[in-house]
Amino acid sequence: MIMAVLRKSEIKKMSVEDMEKNVHDFLLELAKERASIAVGATVTSPGRVRELRKAIARIKTRMNELKRVKKAPAKTEKVDKK
Repeated sequence: MIMAVLRKSEIKKMSVEDMEKNVHDFLLELAKERASIAVGATVTSPGRVRELRKAIARIKTRMNELKRVKKAPAKTEKVDKK
């Protein structure tokens, strides 16, 4: 079994700049893997493409969560009308 590129706990500790850098790096690596597959080269690790895609998705999900928290309005208490 292939180890995950990044775990959720590691991603939570990252700054937004680090997340953006990692997404960029993973996208480049994914492009290289896909290009080597398209050319017909032997694949060193077949699960690497899936692993990269999942890591990118995890990071982007965390980035969107952080954006939503910043945009969320302050919650006000509801007053019961009687």
